[in-house]
Amino acid sequence: MHTPTRREVLGLLLAAPAVRLTCAETAGEWISLFDGKSLRGWKASEYPGTFSAADGQIVVRGGRSHLFYSGPVESADFKNFELSAEVMTRPGANSGIYFHTAFQPTGWPRAGFEVQINNSFKGDNKRTGSLYGVRNVYQQFVRDNEWFNLKILVRGKRVQVRLNTMLVVDYVEPDPPFRADSAFDRTINRGTFALQGHDSDSTTYFKNIRVRPLPDGLATDEEAPSVDEVYREIIRLGVENFPVVDYHVHLKGGLTLDQALANSRRHGINYGIAINCGLNFPVHDDASVREYLATMKGQPCYVALQGEGREWMTLTSAESVARFDYCFTDAMTFRDPTGFRRRLFVEEEMGDLSDPEAFMDLYVRRIEGVMKEPIDIYANATFLPLPLRPQYDTLWTAARMKRVIDAAIENGVAIEINNRYKIPSPAFIKAAKAAGARFSFGTNNAEAELGRLEYPIQMVRQCSLRWQDIFVPKPNGGKPIQVKKWQMTHE
Repeated sequence: MHTPTRREVLGLLLAAPAVRLTCAETAGEWISLFDGKSLRGWKASEYPGTFSAADGQIVVRGGRSHLFYSGPVESADFKNFELSAEVMTRPGANSGIYFHTAFQPTGWPRAGFEVQINNSFKGDNKRTGSLYGVRNVYQQFVRDNEWFNLKILVRGKRVQVRLNTMLVVDYVEPDPPFRADSAFDRTINRGTFALQGHDSDSTTYFKNIRVRPLPDGLATDEEAPSVDEVYREIIRLGVENFPVVDYHVHLKGGLTLDQALANSRRHGINYGIAINCGLNFPVHDDASVREYLATMKGQPCYVALQGEGREWMTLTSAESVARFDYCFTDAMTFRDPTGFRRRLFVEEEMGDLSDPEAFMDLYVRRIEGVMKEPIDIYANATFLPLPLRPQYDTLWTAARMKRVIDAAIENGVAIEINNRYKIPSPAFIKAAKAAGARFSFGTNNAEAELGRLEYPIQMVRQCSLRWQDIFVPKPNGGKPIQVKKWQMTHE
């Protein structure tokens, strides 16, 4: 008599909707949700033709539709689980995997969460791995036309998302949950899974869709966050498609990379970790660029280069600079007409400030020169040496602001809204927005404490900025260092 193998038993159970596979019976076991040849155990909404099964894959191509799991595993009702799927996108694809959702015949699923799949779709800044509208990922970590693994783990009130083992989301739901968009019930509960078909120009492939049910009684192994207005605003901005990224983070004051990444996941703010390039700085030639980038390989964050002083571009090759996700600098270090190398943030090196008006005329000229450098972002915009800060509104006249703004726009440089110094002023930001400038958010921390972009968030609302006004890094081939002619100048 033939004794069925475990694989054969699971195949029989998948074909028998009345059978329930319990957590106790499947503890530690992965169970396939897709038989590799049909859509049995799945139910499509709106346009069923969007989904097809072939060659061990579910092919998603067509009008908006969602394919809900309706098979026997856990009676399609999951609370705690680990889900794994192999995914491949074609250029421009937009898709997702929902969990804790329920079948609905039309529209975007209202219940549960979507883990976003979007490597290159234009019009939405939320990239693959995002816990859509709650914890967004703005950087592309996986490529079109290549298979990658997407894994979702839910334990209690904690959700983790991994791309090829890289942890990109670690979200703990507060009590009570905060819902930024009342049209969707994005709360941790229980329910089934669904695959998304977004539009007729989108093609996505899924295979090896497997689940490992976990006991319902698992508790969250992380303290729930406290919810204040900054917490709520970060989520609201993400829902509104703002890239909530602190592009100016340094590993200083004892802050380690692991601490920074944990901080990023806790607050829902993506980070750009910046290394300084200049005379007597950690990066000062091509070899030091290679060494540093090797330490950052595979990390779930942007990796940025901050040019120090006006000599920074003489130290490394253009090819080395282009290996960073983006590049920025400021005008806090420059040489005056006497040849003195001023550093405006060091008391002994600020130079002669006895005539503030003369200093400002020189300073604005230097800023205009900085804008011609092959940078993405002008950081610490409108910074003043400490003795002159009480005169900020007097010294930053409308004419001077216009010159800086015009130089930024002419050279395609974004203007940083800085959380540490709380600059530029609302007047400057409003004038820059009216002129068509773009902005980035940045901290420029000297200590381990980064804050939560409180000032940039305040300026977004106070100055009526749109998500289209906010900087996103350019792809390889379009970076300023690759397309912009530049030569060092002291003027």
